[in-house]
Amino acid sequence: MDAVEFLTALVATPSVSGDEAAAAELCVARMSALGLDAHVDGAGNAVGVARGAEVDGARRTLVLLGHIDTVPGDIPVRVTDGVLHGRGSVDAKGPFATFVEAVGGLAPAPGVDLVVIGAVEEECPTSKGARYAAERYAPEACVIGEPSGWDALTLGYKGRLLARVALTQPCGHGAGEQGSLAEVAVALWNAVRAWCDAFNAEREALFDRCLPALERFVTSSDGLHDRVDLRLGFRLPPDFDTAGLRARLVALAAPHAVRCEGEEVAWSSPRTSPLARAFTRAFAEHGLRPRFKHKTGTADLNVLGPRWGCPIAAYGPGDSSLDHTPEERLELAEYARAIEVLRAALVHGGWAAGPRLDAGAAIR
Repeated sequence: MDAVEFLTALVATPSVSGDEAAAAELCVARMSALGLDAHVDGAGNAVGVARGAEVDGARRTLVLLGHIDTVPGDIPVRVTDGVLHGRGSVDAKGPFATFVEAVGGLAPAPGVDLVVIGAVEEECPTSKGARYAAERYAPEACVIGEPSGWDALTLGYKGRLLARVALTQPCGHGAGEQGSLAEVAVALWNAVRAWCDAFNAEREALFDRCLPALERFVTSSDGLHDRVDLRLGFRLPPDFDTAGLRARLVALAAPHAVRCEGEEVAWSSPRTSPLARAFTRAFAEHGLRPRFKHKTGTADLNVLGPRWGCPIAAYGPGDSSLDHTPEERLELAEYARAIEVLRAALVHGGWAAGPRLDAGAAIR
């Protein structure tokens, strides 16, 4: 099996959040074949460790954590004109396979542990795999597997809050004065949008704005009571008063019930960190000017950044605008280039000594 065959097999292995066992076993088999010490951990993550030679003093750890779960959606897996089509090819099996192949072709620096983790349940608020890893490692730096494009590095992600609002009222005649509960729900959503618009009034950068989304609007009735279930999502900027937002939602929705979940704080690392500098050198080695991104979504970076407090950034091949879409696909040439850039970054950062003498080419 080579790098392309591994990625193709991984994309062809269904792994919707909560059902990643088969994909994890495939990843463990590939990492073992590349010489990593690999296993499935207690959360169901696929873990592979490449250990550098022993030296005096404490060992250093670099974690490369990508996720192997996907959102639902069956996209026929095929390679056409050098492009791999399939669910997860971009988000985020392509980036994770990049980690596996990059580390599998390197000799870790003396005293360094390169820990590759294929995390589970990233695509749902639980982030089970990342939270499990957060309690078991204390790395000096971390790379998250998400599509940044092979020629760019993502330094930060916005925060998130999910809110579920359950509205209910006794049924009434359509010609009565009460008004429909659906109209009440629409008025609530408009009030939420107005509050966010006021907050954003003097904030031009998208990363600095509070971005609300109406994700679900379901009406129902049992003949005695009408119900509307709303799910609201908020993408939050750094240093945002999330408690204030929760209080505002409760006030706007009163007397109806509000339940908030999935809270993650925005997090970013500076472009001057040792990790970012290592990628900058790797990009230059491949004739690229460094590009740094801040994204409006969330990732396991939001879970691990605050916990570990180390330099952290996201890297991986692929166009993130294809995430979760029916058109999800990855150019295999970009995958190959990303493997080489990541290898160079690990060497420039001092985490790897260079190519492993028995390692084959990334793409055959």
